[in-house]
Amino acid sequence: MRMSPEKMVMMANQIATFFETQPGNDGPEKVAAHINDFWEPRMRAQLLEHVEAGGAGLKPLVVDAVAHIRAPA
Repeated sequence: MRMSPEKMVMMANQIATFFETQPGNDGPEKVAAHINDFWEPRMRAQLLEHVEAGGAGLKPLVVDAVAHIRAPA
């Protein structure tokens, strides 16, 4: 499922916005866990490609989470 980059950025940023309000400093891990659990492989691949291309529009927390997101096989 390929989605528009704008929708993907909006969805990822919404996840980050939620985890920004949570206590602790493990936000990147929590964002990544949510994306790993609920985003299908093609969506994760698209997000990783977007970050590799500069990550335009993404919150820093999403960019930090990329190190913990499982790349599809």
